[in-house]
This record gives sequence, C-alpha cells and structure tokens, in this order.
Amino acid sequence: MIGEMIIMPKSRITEKEKKESQQRAAKVKQLRIDNKLTQADVAKELNVTPGFISNVEKGRTAMSLRLLVYYARLTGTTLDMLVGDMIPEYQKDALDHELHAAVSRLNENEKRKLIRILDILLEGKQE
Repeated sequence: MIGEMIIMPKSRITEKEKKESQQRAAKVKQLRIDNKLTQADVAKELNVTPGFISNVEKGRTAMSLRLLVYYARLTGTTLDMLVGDMIPEYQKDALDHELHAAVSRLNENEKRKLIRILDILLEGKQE
C-alpha cells in the first residue's frame, strides 16, 4: 500500500487551519458520496486502506498532493476545486475551472441543452 499521508502536529495548527482541514475533509467525503463510491472503492483505486480514507474524511489526516490528484480524477473534479477553493481570492478561478471541466465531459447534444438552459437563466437576470 502506498499509504501516503501528511499528519500535521496538533500544537501548531491554528483555528483557521483546523477549519480549512475540516472543510476539505467534508468536501472529500461529499465528492465520494456524489460519485456513489464507498470508502473501499476509493481506497482500492488510490491503493490505500479504507481506514486511511475514513481518517481523511474525518480530518484526522490529509492526502498527499499525488493522492489528491488521483482523487480529483476519480471523482471527476479538478484539483483546483478540491483544495483551491479554500482560499477566498482563488475561489472564482477554481469555480471557472470546475465549470470548464464539467462542460468538457458533455457530449455535443448535452452542450446544446446546457446553452439553452443558460440562455433561459440569463434572460431572467436581464429583466
């Protein structure tokens, strides 16, 4: 097992860092659930244990950058959205990247439907 993890010393963690860690943990869990994956499924794909994934989702440990990249691919998101949106000034770029990644997965017919939906949404804003 690769089992890469980063454990931050508790005495050096600020309240802000603790909050950000919990937000990332919640995001990791929600992405897994949204993709209908179990902790065992994710663990198998990342070559780690289900216990490791549980600890990540509880904010007890963090994934290495390499594991985050694989996790982003597995869940169909971007690394930007996985970790980048925790920095307020970076949120807009991360959201743009996530939108682009989502649209790039659509086929031509789905893209046309999305354009019609966006046109309807934007018409309401112009009034």
